[in-house]
Amino acid sequence: MLQQLSIKNFALIDDLKVNFNEGFSIITGETGAGKSIILGALSLILGKRADLSLLKSSESKCIIEGEFGLQEYQLESFFEDYDLEYDTNTIIRREIYPSGKSRAFINDTPVTLNILNDLSVKLIDIHSQHETLQLADTNFQFQIIDALAENIEFIDRYKKTLKHYNQLNSEFNELLRQQQEAKLQYDYNLFLLTELNEADLKVAEQEELENTLDKLNNIEAIKQHFIEAISLADQDEIGIKMLLNKFKQNLLKLASFSEDYGELLDRITSLDIEFNDIVDDLKRGNESVSRSPQEIDNYNERLQLIYNLQKKHSVTTNEELLDIQARLSVKVDTVENATEILDAKKEELDKVEIKLNELADSIHNNREKILPDLVKKLENSLDRLSMPNTKFKIEISKSEDYLSNGKDHLRFLVSANKGSSFEPLKKVASGGEMSRIMLAVKALLSEYSRLATIIFDEIDTGVSGEVSNKIATVMSEMSKNMQVIAITHLPQIAAKGTYHYKVYKKDSQEQTVTNIKELNAEERIHELAEMLSGKKLVTSAIEHAKQLLS
Repeated sequence: MLQQLSIKNFALIDDLKVNFNEGFSIITGETGAGKSIILGALSLILGKRADLSLLKSSESKCIIEGEFGLQEYQLESFFEDYDLEYDTNTIIRREIYPSGKSRAFINDTPVTLNILNDLSVKLIDIHSQHETLQLADTNFQFQIIDALAENIEFIDRYKKTLKHYNQLNSEFNELLRQQQEAKLQYDYNLFLLTELNEADLKVAEQEELENTLDKLNNIEAIKQHFIEAISLADQDEIGIKMLLNKFKQNLLKLASFSEDYGELLDRITSLDIEFNDIVDDLKRGNESVSRSPQEIDNYNERLQLIYNLQKKHSVTTNEELLDIQARLSVKVDTVENATEILDAKKEELDKVEIKLNELADSIHNNREKILPDLVKKLENSLDRLSMPNTKFKIEISKSEDYLSNGKDHLRFLVSANKGSSFEPLKKVASGGEMSRIMLAVKALLSEYSRLATIIFDEIDTGVSGEVSNKIATVMSEMSKNMQVIAITHLPQIAAKGTYHYKVYKKDSQEQTVTNIKELNAEERIHELAEMLSGKKLVTSAIEHAKQLLS
């Protein structure tokens, strides 16, 4: 419930603070005193967008603060979802700066206006004559029915399942689109993949082929160098092998004179062995070097295949070709396996759709079950509000489509007079009648919902004294389950309140300011008497005021 409202620097308000109570509270005041200003300020802490022109002084910021008692309303999960500190006495604050910047806070934590809106619908319902247009709105009509049908949990589960279903359906359609697109490219991709598979490419193959061909193209020079090297080693008299042998013989003789030269002999012996191995390798290399035209053609053909594939795919290395080959393989496999993937997704989608239809059926059945009781309660309430001939007909039919709150179409029809045909609400009810119908609806909803506070803003406009008494009685009964605040011009309604607040303007030489105060017993009699007879009080008005209060 709303426990306290504080307003600074807003419209005609300089600095205002008012405490509210449980039960039924009344707010009165002359036209233009500022009741709508206070309501406008309250709307700002409930998430309405700020209007910079409403700052009283353009030199200071506007601060609006509301304290709400949340003990009985089980809102801990809301605060947890938004990572906010929960307090049974929660303070919502809105600050509007002269620069146009606006900030919002819940228990001193900055929040967005969307979060304020989400919280406000759980705390306060501000109802004016303009809100009677809601009655013609199908979504609001469903809210009435679902509150009585105790469908809230089912609808919450339905919405989550519908979201999951829509996501799966989008995924299925995207897979289908991809499959159709892939099928158009399948034959060409398969041809490219087969070509690369048959090429049997190796990562380093291109470099090896280029090196081999380079060697074959220089085979005459290579062979000449082999022959010259072997000749230098094997020549008689002056060949390296002959000279090395003579050198070794000299060291052998030196070693016979002293062991000190033995190491030199070992070293030349190792050198002689290594040199002979080199010469043998040269001879084998010379014998193996050949220039077969067929071999060269084979290498050139293979290399040309690689070059052609690289050009075809606009790359320069085998690594890139192998990467393309892998990607083509995935595309081809996707098409070949698409039916299996689609079937699996369709099976998942069908399971969710079955669950969705089960929830929609439960919602539909619950709605149909309570319709007779709902019609009876609405008609009884309107009978109490001097609309005894008003009859309702509520028709629910199943839809093939998945709607936001189920699969039902709704027709909410009313007959306002005896013998009148049933028509949509907005076609048959006057403004005053719509207000009473809405009051009956709100009274009914208050029995089933845990809304903390409802504010009625002059919904009694245009009704008679007798009807206003009945309206006040309904409001008073509602206040047993929730906090009810009524802004009214009618003394019959004002007298029914447990608490009475007056909004007034105070003039000084410098400015006019709006304020509010809670009236004591004497002040309340005086206020009601003024509402009955005007500023000029007469004894009869005072007596009438006392009678109303008694």
